[in-house]
Amino acid sequence: MFRPLSTFLSLVLLPLLLASCNCAIDCSYCTCGIDEFIMDSYTIRQGKLAIVEMTGHELADIPDDAMCEYEDVICEDDLLNIAIYHPSRSDLTKAVETINKDVGFRVYRGKIDLPDIPPVKIAGLTLEQAHETLSKIYQEQVKGIEVFINYRDRPTHKVELAGLVSTPSIPVNGKIRLFDVLAQAKIPHNANLYKSYVLRKGCPLAIDLYQLLNEGNMCHNIVMRPGDKIFIADARDATVCMMGEVGDPKAVNLYYGHCSLREALVAAGGIPFTGDRKHIQVIRGGLLCPKVYVVSWCHITQLPNESLLLMPGDTVYVPETPITRWNRWISQLLPSGECFTSGAGCYRIITGID
Repeated sequence: MFRPLSTFLSLVLLPLLLASCNCAIDCSYCTCGIDEFIMDSYTIRQGKLAIVEMTGHELADIPDDAMCEYEDVICEDDLLNIAIYHPSRSDLTKAVETINKDVGFRVYRGKIDLPDIPPVKIAGLTLEQAHETLSKIYQEQVKGIEVFINYRDRPTHKVELAGLVSTPSIPVNGKIRLFDVLAQAKIPHNANLYKSYVLRKGCPLAIDLYQLLNEGNMCHNIVMRPGDKIFIADARDATVCMMGEVGDPKAVNLYYGHCSLREALVAAGGIPFTGDRKHIQVIRGGLLCPKVYVVSWCHITQLPNESLLLMPGDTVYVPETPITRWNRWISQLLPSGECFTSGAGCYRIITGID
């Protein structure tokens, strides 16, 4: 005689439940409590440089002379605007004007060519020194002549910008600083300042753009030099992964390198009744050797935001409650039990066995 479905469930599911309760849990990773999470959060509050150090990476130190302005001089390949004025030598002034309008005066082999005078070496001179040199040479030829000179283009005296910027390059002059360059670049409000960086001679400098732009920390406001490069990152380049029993599992963007655990949970739709609020896990580090903090809902509601901070690469996992886990397990096994019962009923009909 075939037993009813309830008897089948009691005979089959009960041993499985007992076996699942007795299974050993592998805890090979490092598990930390709320105290260590708070201590690490105060380190994260110090900004990008502290976070980078926590991850084991290094940035190049800011050079000792990075805050010092330097003398800007004319270099090879610089394109100059030059104009001259004389009340009676209109032929000379028009000749210079035509050349300046059509092609400009480019520094080649350290010199420039001007009408009526031999090539003049001006590489290594400032604009003021070049003005004095040209004026002196022209005065020897034509008395009362005036010379005007400035830059039109400087291929090698620029800061290159990439990423979320609309300006590919900005000229430098020995005085312009990082803050002014970023202001001219018109960085969008959703740029990821944590992942943005400044390169000098191919090495990222230890500069925190968030502290410079949002907190006014002028320790990062270096004088820009020719060849420097700035990359402005996208908002999605630094995220925290929200997983498990949250309203909307997703990656939460970290614009400034950190956010509070409370803010991340709100962005992910909170924790529904199916989530275990006593064992919220924050997983930090690589998969081979992660560091796992266990936090409860009481910590989140009672401690200030600054005490529970997340950093890029973290994963927040909210496990399901035991009853939720059991109900889902049962819901997966019930279809199998029903199929078994249906099959048994068909067998009885075919064979005539009661």
